[in-house]
Amino acid sequence: MKFIHTSDWHIGRQFHNVSLLEDQQHVLEQIIEYIKAESVDVLVIAGDIYDRAVPPAMAVELLDYVLNQICSEMKVPVILIPGNHDSAERLSFGARQLKHAGLHIMGNLRKITEPVVIKVDENVVNFYGIPYTDPEHVRDKYDEPVVNHDEAHAFLVEKIKSTLNKDETNVLISHCFIDGGEESDSERPLSIGGVDRVLPQHFKAFDYVALGHLHRPQSKGEDYIRYSGSILKYSFSEKNHKKGITLVEVEKNSLKSFNHLPLEPLRDMREIEGEIETIIEQGRIDPHPHDYLLVRLTDKHAILNAMAKLREVYPNVLHLEKPGIMEGNEKQQVQREMLKASEFDMFRDFFKQVSGSDLTPDQDEALKDVINGLSRDDTET
Repeated sequence: MKFIHTSDWHIGRQFHNVSLLEDQQHVLEQIIEYIKAESVDVLVIAGDIYDRAVPPAMAVELLDYVLNQICSEMKVPVILIPGNHDSAERLSFGARQLKHAGLHIMGNLRKITEPVVIKVDENVVNFYGIPYTDPEHVRDKYDEPVVNHDEAHAFLVEKIKSTLNKDETNVLISHCFIDGGEESDSERPLSIGGVDRVLPQHFKAFDYVALGHLHRPQSKGEDYIRYSGSILKYSFSEKNHKKGITLVEVEKNSLKSFNHLPLEPLRDMREIEGEIETIIEQGRIDPHPHDYLLVRLTDKHAILNAMAKLREVYPNVLHLEKPGIMEGNEKQQVQREMLKASEFDMFRDFFKQVSGSDLTPDQDEALKDVINGLSRDDTET
């Protein structure tokens, strides 16, 4: 029995005011192809399906297309939980009816002990889902005095563990921040001050833990406690991430294997550094000129219309930094200070040589004022 673990689709996301819908559809089509090629029995989505609680119409249309292809056309069930970017109420609308079509939306915190049971041959897999929640919601739903995310998750997991059938495969789906996980710039903080961290040992009773929220594929605590990562790079801090999905295989009611399947983006996200003329020359022969770029210019002089010039060869330059100019300005300032000091020292030495005495403190200050005034006049000229 095989299932795919994915998360953090963020459908409808914009990056530097550029819609990523076309890029998202490109990789979602690859997930559909993987389901076909690998004869996958279930698709698991561990939260952040949308990027906003109220997604734009085109984002809703794209998700509808993907789910229709998988559930209706391919007859493969989909199990998903809401993430912190989703509205659990909106995402769960019609959940009771949709499960008959193979779409299982696990958004009710009161029903976390009710798994979606998938049977394939002799394998029975129980999928438990904890939708994204915070301590306040747990206190409200269960009247339990939890004070942070770790206590909330520990309480919810204990409720599920009390119902587990150890003779079957048990999978937990959760959207949270496991302590020690590597984050990136594009993840929305769950809370301030590190109180959103959840300890991985709470999950050791499960055969596999399908996590969402962190965008880099990684395991924490145990190999089977795993983030699949986001389907696309959503910030330049993710430029070195290897995006993909996780293919999990169960055999004889135990975890057999899990493997990372890569997703190839329509446009990659990269950083380029150098002088503008070198970058422009490189752009004329670059096989991927339409990638999303952060350009860091090392030129130490001002460049007129730098962004427009770069976009002639790299149309998707989204962010431009000019550390070279800052460095040049700093060097000029240091040179000015050195010049002032040397002028002052030369006059002070000359005065002592001629008069035989040192400048008085008042004369020191007067001389500095004259030199500074002359320097300002030169700058203005």
